[in-house]
Amino acid sequence: MNGALRVLVVDDHPVVRRGLRAMLTGEHWVGEVLEADTVAAAMRAAVAGEVDLVAMDVALPDGDGIDATLRILRARPDTKVLILTMADDEDIAARALRAGARGYVLKLTDPETVVDALRAVAAGSIVLGPSIGSALLTAASREPATLPPPFDQLTVRERQIITLLAKGDSNARIARQLGVSEKTIRNQLTPLYTKLGVTDRVQAALRARDAGFGE
Repeated sequence: MNGALRVLVVDDHPVVRRGLRAMLTGEHWVGEVLEADTVAAAMRAAVAGEVDLVAMDVALPDGDGIDATLRILRARPDTKVLILTMADDEDIAARALRAGARGYVLKLTDPETVVDALRAVAAGSIVLGPSIGSALLTAASREPATLPPPFDQLTVRERQIITLLAKGDSNARIARQLGVSEKTIRNQLTPLYTKLGVTDRVQAALRARDAGFGE
């Protein structure tokens, strides 16, 4: 790390934001700590504020912190992101790493360990909490396989949804695994069906299985 860093804390709970700010303020490698409570605010702060490091929650009032991570890294590829969440779920952790996050740590982790994780991520390391399997590092580094049409036109999120749909998961379970609301999943299914040329989840699941999803 060269010089003091600008750190952005993204969480909709003010106690979490202020607590993490207080812990980071005394660190010699931290120059400034910014806060955001929504995806929109995080995007503004990360891009306009040119932050170096982001502590990102998953469930935010206006969207998904992992999608926000993907958008931030597209705009500022050099930014490092650590996911800090209550979701102890390897599927969500894998999605975060595929989006480009450099770490995944639970909020219940000892505060000093969280600060250590942020410092390590800022230095270029990948950090996973003890309950998150190290095999995710291998899975996250794999290049996606070439997909047949129309699956090659799907977004990353749509591929995640269709994979879980092909496994027979309900909307509620898909929502839990992706860290979003069930309403969000319902809203995303309609354009997904249109892209696949189907009219319901059964047809979508069958077509996805034929293409190798959900195996």
